[in-house]
Amino acid sequence: MHPIRFRDCFRSTRSLIAGLTAFAAVPASASALLAQGATPPAAATTPVATVPVDPRLEKLKAEALVMVESRAKQVQEIVDMLFSFQELGFQEFESQRYITTLLAKEGFAIEKGVAGIPSSWTAKWSNGTGKPEISLGSDVDGIPQASNKPGVGYRDPMVSGGPGHGEGHNSGQAVNIVAAIVVKQLMQRDKISGTLLLWPGIAEEQMAGKAFLVRSGLFKNTDVTLFTHVGNDLGVSWGASGSSALLSAEFRFRGSSAHAAGAPWSGKSALDAVMLMGQAWEYKREHLRLQQRSHYVIKDGGDQPNVVPSTASIWFYFREQDYPRTMALFEVGKKIAEGAAMMTDTKLDTIAILGSGWSAHFSKPIAEAMHANVQTVGMPKWDDKDQTLAKGIQKELGSPDFGLSEQVNKQLRGAETPQNWMGGGSDDIGDIAWNVPTITLRFPSNIPGLPGHNWANAISMATPIAHKGALAGAKVQALTMLDIMLTPKVVADAWDYFKNVQTKDTKYTPFIRPQDTPPTYLNADIMARYKTQLQKFYYDPTKFKTYLEQLGIEYPTVRAQVVAPKGDDGKEKQ
Repeated sequence: MHPIRFRDCFRSTRSLIAGLTAFAAVPASASALLAQGATPPAAATTPVATVPVDPRLEKLKAEALVMVESRAKQVQEIVDMLFSFQELGFQEFESQRYITTLLAKEGFAIEKGVAGIPSSWTAKWSNGTGKPEISLGSDVDGIPQASNKPGVGYRDPMVSGGPGHGEGHNSGQAVNIVAAIVVKQLMQRDKISGTLLLWPGIAEEQMAGKAFLVRSGLFKNTDVTLFTHVGNDLGVSWGASGSSALLSAEFRFRGSSAHAAGAPWSGKSALDAVMLMGQAWEYKREHLRLQQRSHYVIKDGGDQPNVVPSTASIWFYFREQDYPRTMALFEVGKKIAEGAAMMTDTKLDTIAILGSGWSAHFSKPIAEAMHANVQTVGMPKWDDKDQTLAKGIQKELGSPDFGLSEQVNKQLRGAETPQNWMGGGSDDIGDIAWNVPTITLRFPSNIPGLPGHNWANAISMATPIAHKGALAGAKVQALTMLDIMLTPKVVADAWDYFKNVQTKDTKYTPFIRPQDTPPTYLNADIMARYKTQLQKFYYDPTKFKTYLEQLGIEYPTVRAQVVAPKGDDGKEKQ
């Protein structure tokens, strides 16, 4: 038998009402909850000092759980609405319009075009002294060619070749917005001082937004940043994130055109330089650390075959463990580019830094507080339909069909320095994390065993899986915000860790240079190409309860499994 979780008290509207009316009977301390059979908090990797129970905080947290649950419909609408926009990085204007309109109605002061990024925005609300300030961030951009019908466990694009939410970035804002609205209401009623600052991760897939937000001074008054990112579990970690630092750079070459058949000897091909740079990098790759990751695409390869290309460019992502190693990798790239230009008698015209991100380091004290709240909330209760969709897409892709995770990790994981680090993906939350105590909350709106940055990762993102996962995340976020607002020691410990552990020997230096500006032109051509088709699929919550209903999709829709006939011995016939 599993012990009864505190969250089970709030799984239906009736129990929500009962929870409110019988609120005085709710135990005022965690120890009292444990005495009644609730799941105990998991042990961290290192002992955590016992913090005296604050009855006022405990009561507010229990109330916040009920209030967030009562906004499950709003979570669903936000998740589904952003999914329907399917916008790429730097072109998230429908998302901006929808979210800022919603938050303005809730009393937040809105600013658009932050840090020189037209699709960016902030929403801010303060009470009393305005301290502490909590910033709440989550990414909003999609993936090229990832369009797929939600709830359908196989390839079935809504718009052929169109963008989609193949990373699940349509879900995180629901987590932050609902948590912020609930905490704001409690702060107003109980006269709690503090500031809530909401913002989007613009163009995270290009790693081209957050460093510019940092440079703009957006976080100069922030005490703690609570970031959220979609995952397939509910959890948080502290210390070295394990992600790679990254520098995004485009190398642009210039030559001279000529008739490719009539007088090719008169031309100087910029495309030749691009191709030589790419080929030289492949030779060099053998002699680089195994931990590095580097990849490139040719953005400009000329106009047409019968004209020697006078311009061409190649776009690289350089990834390594930290700032010095990533910069060293970039220097290798620059040398190779210069050599390619010399060999082709062309000119290395420009090296444009388009984006960057430090490898993050997350706050241990904030993670400890959030981890306790993860234990309180627990994983969502998946039903048979949720598991059928998960197992259906896992089978479709040839992955183990174990379905959705059902338990949170009991142990808080983390380490001050990377352990057995072998490289991997990146997230530009690292630039913020090296300027203010920060954590990332993972919430379970996606399906395990999928490739990432793929149409398959979009199929759950406007279904009950995404809705339930985001609702669980909003509960954890709201509880942690209350911990920060009402427990000064949490903030003090976070800054002590930040100053005396995290940044004791490592100081932040931005990859971006003073002359670098956000490349806001990226993806404009793609969105212009698909905009008219995408608009036909925008969600209308005034007419349909869910996006699945609007699309007429039966949930879940998966391929029928062919069952092999069996012989008299019960074994499958060959």
